[in-house]
Amino acid sequence: MPIKILNHVLKTAGFLTLLTALLTPFAQATTASSAAAKSSHHSKTASQKKVSAKKRVSTVVSAKRRTVVAHAVVPAVQSFGQMAGLHNSPDPLDLKSSVALVIDQDTREVLFSKNDHAVLPIASLTKLMTGVIVVGAKLNMDEMITITQDDVDTEKNSRSRLSVGATLSRAEMLHLALMSSENRAAHALGRTFPGGMTVFVNNMNAKAKLLGMLDTRYVEPTGLSSLNQSSAQDLATLVNTAHGDATMRELTTSPGYEVALGKRTLQYNNTNRLVKNPQWDIGLQKTGFINEAGQCLVMQTKIAGRKLIMVFLDSAGKLSRIGDAERVRRWVESNPAIDRKYNLSASIK
Repeated sequence: MPIKILNHVLKTAGFLTLLTALLTPFAQATTASSAAAKSSHHSKTASQKKVSAKKRVSTVVSAKRRTVVAHAVVPAVQSFGQMAGLHNSPDPLDLKSSVALVIDQDTREVLFSKNDHAVLPIASLTKLMTGVIVVGAKLNMDEMITITQDDVDTEKNSRSRLSVGATLSRAEMLHLALMSSENRAAHALGRTFPGGMTVFVNNMNAKAKLLGMLDTRYVEPTGLSSLNQSSAQDLATLVNTAHGDATMRELTTSPGYEVALGKRTLQYNNTNRLVKNPQWDIGLQKTGFINEAGQCLVMQTKIAGRKLIMVFLDSAGKLSRIGDAERVRRWVESNPAIDRKYNLSASIK
């Protein structure tokens, strides 16, 4: 190779080596910058994914919490009649009450019966006997009675507009107990009875026995206890007895009543809307409800010229007992000469 050509090649190689040396740091810097950018991008993406994942987790947890709250439903308390299977008993009138009895008050003829010997809690139907005992004792009805802490319901924690310290006459307490089913008033009547509550309850049970109400038992005067129990047959007897007293007839069918408590005047209304219905001629009535008893209603009424006693126990639905009474009324009106007994009595007692 000629010397000139060799020198040219060496010069060219040296130039390329020098150029490579000069460009290498720049290339490394560019690569590092690109790598850093990629790393930063990956870091941001990972971070975003983590945040997004946290949000999703948070949303899922929140959704789960909401779902738990939404489905935290307390199951309805079954009545004694439901637990005994009495609601499975069919009847020609399709009544919603698991127990029903309709009798002619004058002849004692049974026009309709359904599980009428079943013994169940009777709720505030208890207050009919409470009234019978108070009225029968011939006490001073003008005597003032004060509500105390002893009268406050600790069994069902039911509400009352009669606060501790409220003072009314015995007559007013009886009126509220029978018309509006006032629990504190009923309890105060038993508590202030001569001899106290024990004597009062003993008198209730003694009266039931005297009347032949052998399926009936009382433990207190309000009906808040599910241990107050009876049958439709026994309750028909009690309605007939209570209807014989003018005070019981007047107070149970009173549509409304006002009481003065200090500077306040409280309006109380009847728990049975039928007493204000002109289509009904009601001589005596009482309603009742606790979960164990279901909706209850007893009445003395006149339909199609006949004096009847109706008993409905363990009805399902707030207005169903009224609906059952209406169904029976229409049935009697369309069959005024009913002389056949519809008997669907159950053997459960």
